[in-house]
Amino acid sequence: MAKVLLEMNSITKTFPGVKALDNVNLKVEEGEIHALVGENGAGKSTLMNVLSGIYPIGTYEGDIVYDGEVCKFHNIKDSERKGIVIIHQELALVPYLTIGENMFLGNEQGSKWCIDWNKTYAEADKYLAMVGLTDSSKTLIKDIGTGKQQLVEIAKALAKNARLLILDEPTSSLNETDSRALLDLMKKLQREEGLTMIIISHKLNEVSYVADKITVIRDGSTIETMDSKDQEISEARIIKGMVGREITDRFPKRHDVEIGDVMMEVNDWTVYHPEFSERKVVDNVSINVRAGEVVGIYGLMGAGRTELAMSIFGRSYGIGISGELRLRGIPVTLKSPKQAIKAGLAYVTEDRKGNGLVLSNSILRNTTLANLEGVSKGGIFLDKDKETEVAQEYVEKLRTKTPSVEQLVGNLSGGNQQKVLLAKWMFANPDVLILDEPTRGIDVGAKYEIYCIINDLAKAGKSVIMISSELPEVIGMSDRIYIMNQAKIVGEMKASEATQENIMAHIVGVKGEPANADEVNADAVDADSVESEA
Repeated sequence: MAKVLLEMNSITKTFPGVKALDNVNLKVEEGEIHALVGENGAGKSTLMNVLSGIYPIGTYEGDIVYDGEVCKFHNIKDSERKGIVIIHQELALVPYLTIGENMFLGNEQGSKWCIDWNKTYAEADKYLAMVGLTDSSKTLIKDIGTGKQQLVEIAKALAKNARLLILDEPTSSLNETDSRALLDLMKKLQREEGLTMIIISHKLNEVSYVADKITVIRDGSTIETMDSKDQEISEARIIKGMVGREITDRFPKRHDVEIGDVMMEVNDWTVYHPEFSERKVVDNVSINVRAGEVVGIYGLMGAGRTELAMSIFGRSYGIGISGELRLRGIPVTLKSPKQAIKAGLAYVTEDRKGNGLVLSNSILRNTTLANLEGVSKGGIFLDKDKETEVAQEYVEKLRTKTPSVEQLVGNLSGGNQQKVLLAKWMFANPDVLILDEPTRGIDVGAKYEIYCIINDLAKAGKSVIMISSELPEVIGMSDRIYIMNQAKIVGEMKASEATQENIMAHIVGVKGEPANADEVNADAVDADSVESEA
């Protein structure tokens, strides 16, 4: 029987107005990959923050027993000294420092008074080789893509002599190729280094692929732990544990929706990179969307999807933009997001925390931010009662879990933050909504609720463009699908005729000429920094 490396016993953690963890128990054996799954707000990240010392001893009840010893961590340094290292969903890397500098930031090599740079870069290269990253440790972080940055974080953890590595949504911003490579790396580190890992993920297919055991947390309580050696763990089985019921249809059906006239049309749209002015990030793209229609845009990371969306939305990304934009058949020129909003466009960013929401403000303030005129008197003074009424209306309509509209958005789970972001743009009452990765980083239950909201918007006659990296989602939610690759539209089809295979065939075989799939994926990896800049 394997040695138990970690036990968390009867962990209870309370925040003002909410009990985040209620008597949670977790047991992890040495050398295993253990997955934590649950809906947004279930308490997964909170539990790992307790374990890593981010929430110190005294702020929670219960015991942490690590390697046979009861531990009382006062901060993250205490847990790291024991070999417990956490990698958060938002990577903690400094863009304008080198890989080596980032890896040993706060753990500098050399004496107290002098950094040994030769040792720093030699050690960094050693750990980079362990994770399969061939870039020089003297490369700036800003010059590598998101997938490689995730590998740097793992190498950084190994450099701290990690015995227990916690990965919080490690593949949420990666394409399928990079995601599988990361999961295979986890298996390699488990096999060759004996590393123990805890992974938090909403991607249930990845959980089933990589995890030895899966613990389900629901509403702050431990529901069950499943062992892959004892049973075949299907996605449906995991979902039932997460949400407390079976979900037979992952994508709700749309009924009584009439698809009307073309609401927005983009013709021959070309956009150049803002820093590398000779590089096209959108190349002669033409698309349209009708009233009541959901149009999906799929492509590998770096294909140009986000650049297209942001450039349409008031030219908020790119330079040298050319082409024609028509709204309701009328040519328009939108030179700023403000003009785009007034014209009836909304852009729900993929980066809700960085660009979509003001985390230090309340639900109330975030909800009305894009349409202050709708809650003001004479367009000058804010009507606070009206603002509260509007925010409360959208909390109820979207079933946002919160004790109050005065709750800070930063204190909400990812799924509830996404609902606030949608509420913000719904209150602006646009005709066309561009949703960029609207379900990224949220659980299957919250996804279903977001899908229902999208269907309701279409039923109300809104035009919806949905950008997604998840093929089943694109097929399950769209009426039509555009396929992008290397800045161009390479295919268009009805969702009813689409399969994952024929969509990918358009990506790896442009214009009927079979392309090398490895080259396509390499292009996507090289370009993913472009998409992240957007």
